[in-house]
Amino acid sequence: MPGDVRDGATLAAAVHGCTTVVSAMHGFVGSGRPSPESIDRDANLALIDSAASAGVRHMVLVSVADAAAEHPMSLHRAKYAAEQALVASSLGWTIVRPTAFLETWIGVIGGKIAESRRALVLGPGRNPINFVSAHDVAAVVDLAVREPTLRRQIVDVAGPENLGFSAIAERLIAATGRPGRTAHIPLPMLRAMSVLARPISPSFARQAQAAVLMNTADMAVSGSGIRDLFPGVPATTLDGLLSRSGSGRAEAGADRTDGDGGRSS
Repeated sequence: MPGDVRDGATLAAAVHGCTTVVSAMHGFVGSGRPSPESIDRDANLALIDSAASAGVRHMVLVSVADAAAEHPMSLHRAKYAAEQALVASSLGWTIVRPTAFLETWIGVIGGKIAESRRALVLGPGRNPINFVSAHDVAAVVDLAVREPTLRRQIVDVAGPENLGFSAIAERLIAATGRPGRTAHIPLPMLRAMSVLARPISPSFARQAQAAVLMNTADMAVSGSGIRDLFPGVPATTLDGLLSRSGSGRAEAGADRTDGDGGRSS
């Protein structure tokens, strides 16, 4: 059922009669001026209360890698607040912490390739970052719903590759089979945009801030993590995702909510 997760009646109706609730909502970007504070924190806190009142037994919260109270990104701080509330609640819980979603950044980097033959690289693009496909995260969420050993566990989900933005751009262009080029937004400009754009487009400002962090912080991951325990969890590579999409780039938006937040089920 569609609805606005910022509305208590919507949440109550969504969880009514459920034994398990999955929250994959986020307010990082989207229309309607969502925010991590209003969606990832406050709406999740309200969802936890609604689920507990409705007699739900288990909640799976899709959080983010490195969620922490003092993280520089508001998304990570908001997700951490939701994690803490869930752990302190009467609900059984599983927290899933994925790294950066591959589909989201394919959309940012390759969104204009078809029309302009140009891939957009935010910053230098050399820093290795772990990206995970939404398909792999969905498989872990499904496992968390069904697997009792994952109750009361924080599950980190990484992808099989550490890639810089420039490497993604080059492979997206190559996948089209046609010549193309990359355009870089310099790091100082990204830093300025992350501040100056806040009053006009807070979502864009958050993306710019994320790009600064992804160019400067250690975001590589080694080891297979959850796949050591559950080898059936897929490990989707960039090339595999492009091949599955059947086009020059994968479908974007797998990690995006509409302006009314997300859904609970």
